[in-house]
Amino acid sequence: MTLIKTVGLRKSYHTDAGPLEVLKGIDIEVEEGEMVAVVGASGVGKSTFLHILGTLDSPTDGTVLYGGEDVFSLDDRALASFRNQRIGFVFQFHHLLPEFTALENVAMPALIYGIDRAEIRDRASGVLAALGLADRMDHRPGELSGGEQQRVAVARALIMEPMVVLADEPTGNLDTRTGDELFDLLKEINSTRGTTFVIVTHNDSLAARCSRVVKMVDGRIDLLYNL
Repeated sequence: MTLIKTVGLRKSYHTDAGPLEVLKGIDIEVEEGEMVAVVGASGVGKSTFLHILGTLDSPTDGTVLYGGEDVFSLDDRALASFRNQRIGFVFQFHHLLPEFTALENVAMPALIYGIDRAEIRDRASGVLAALGLADRMDHRPGELSGGEQQRVAVARALIMEPMVVLADEPTGNLDTRTGDELFDLLKEINSTRGTTFVIVTHNDSLAARCSRVVKMVDGRIDLLYNL
């Protein structure tokens, strides 16, 4: 079943030199349960594409459909609620709040949504334990290794049981071994939970482990192939 579909997706920014077109007509479908890698040189529009998929940015033109629904037809409040409930994010830099514990950081999306606090604690502790952090829940980010911090970020992305997790260079700030371990974790989540992933990466060896690779060149999809 098609989970995400983009049609004629374009994005331009205004600059002193005139309009800068970053995305030049992206048509793509992502199926439920897929793990899609998006690869390409720096500056071709990968992160912009991911941000629009995640509704963190809006397209200049074109459509983004989730389950057939045009998400950018929603008003701001409905779109924010959709993003909170249905989309998980993992970035190169974990963006954890330094003054809060791992458990509190993971709980944040559920707190924003207004879930019962007892349920939030159960959810947050459960997902942290599943990611091997049962004994690190009360530690703040500064007391965790880089790999542990990124696993906390993954747990935060999963707490609302989203339909898709969008990851922008999730291993880019980690050493090779830790990055491989994190990617193993993402693969396991994809396999056991059926969570759909769209992952921007410069790491060709990690991309090759995904179910499909999408190559972007100059704001366009240049190649799609299954592995």
